[in-house]
Amino acid sequence: MFWFFRDRSSRSRSSIAHPAASGAYFADPAVSPVLPDQGQLNIPLADVQAQDEIGRSSVEKGRFLARQDRWAELSDLMHKADVARETAPDGMPVAELLAFGARADVVLAAEHALSDAKALSEFDVLSGISELEDEMRAHSGDPMIALVVALAHIDMAWAWRGTTNEATLPSLHQSRCAAHFDRAAAILPNCREAAADSPIVASAGCAVLAGQRRANTRVPDEYERLIKLDPLNHRHMRAMGTHLLPRCFGSYGELEVQALRMAAQTRNIWGAGGYTWVQFDAIALDEEACARLDVDFFLEGMHDILRRRPDQQTVNMLSAYCAITIQKGAGQCDKADLVRSQIHQAANWLIRDHLTELHPLIWAHAANGFNNSVRINSPERFAARGQRDALRAIGDLFRDELRSGLDVTFTPTGLRLSGH
Repeated sequence: MFWFFRDRSSRSRSSIAHPAASGAYFADPAVSPVLPDQGQLNIPLADVQAQDEIGRSSVEKGRFLARQDRWAELSDLMHKADVARETAPDGMPVAELLAFGARADVVLAAEHALSDAKALSEFDVLSGISELEDEMRAHSGDPMIALVVALAHIDMAWAWRGTTNEATLPSLHQSRCAAHFDRAAAILPNCREAAADSPIVASAGCAVLAGQRRANTRVPDEYERLIKLDPLNHRHMRAMGTHLLPRCFGSYGELEVQALRMAAQTRNIWGAGGYTWVQFDAIALDEEACARLDVDFFLEGMHDILRRRPDQQTVNMLSAYCAITIQKGAGQCDKADLVRSQIHQAANWLIRDHLTELHPLIWAHAANGFNNSVRINSPERFAARGQRDALRAIGDLFRDELRSGLDVTFTPTGLRLSGH
């Protein structure tokens, strides 16, 4: 499930005082008790409203067209976005956003029904997906509409699965989850036959693997096919790494081998960055994977990523990852902690040498491990939390300068240190 939200702030400059003696952080030095000998941290806040609008409007467009039964128009938009490899600024494919909007009403209604055990009925859960199946039959041979139905079944499977431990999942939930995954798997071959070069179809083929835990399941093959179709999108490589963890379909050895293979296969695009992207989420989730990391190659890949993607979206994501995400879970394994420490230190050069503006939502997601399934009840509070986390991390990085009375100011042309 994807959730989209907006940072309502216009482009502005966020300032905090950094009184090192107390460790406090103040959002507005004009109304806060600032010590006179302490410097201030000043950084522009990005106006992400226009960027977020791409994702939000794509979801709403898909929802609107489905509600109006304008399925042919939806299919055409999805196909064009898929062919063009069009993405939102965060890398989410626009075709996937349109597809999510088209099935959102059905999936959310099912989730609501499943959340209320007392009112649960088969009709409430299945009526919407049955209507989508009818649309697929009415547009026989259209791979985009069939794909929406397959993705809806995958979402329904996860809705039945929930967050309960698999061992304690009721038998009804287990069977319904399996049935939806099986139905999605039955639909997808026709989509692939009709749209063999479609990244969104290949991506769905990877997503459905979660319900097919067979000994002969070749996760790397499915992901390699997807990445060859859309090598510029790092999200595919990150998902591959997560699925190669032992908790999913792989092993630590296979994770390392496939990360190295991906670095070789995408070297002309990402340099060593393919290794970094495959390991990116996996090492944040798994202590043993983190402990086994080739940290020097990982950091080399990070440099290569920035050489190819020097935009502030990427800089903020890598900075937040090194400053916050990689620190989660520290203290459980000494060897992993050493790796975490080395990656954490990369926040220094990332922020000092590359950061020019703050993207609060990215930093907020960093605290959750960039988990797209996190539900956001208040986008404003979520963004504010990300801003606080970012300012705290950046303030700690410049603690010595601020203690000495220097103002630390980020500008479009780079970092500037100045006295009062």
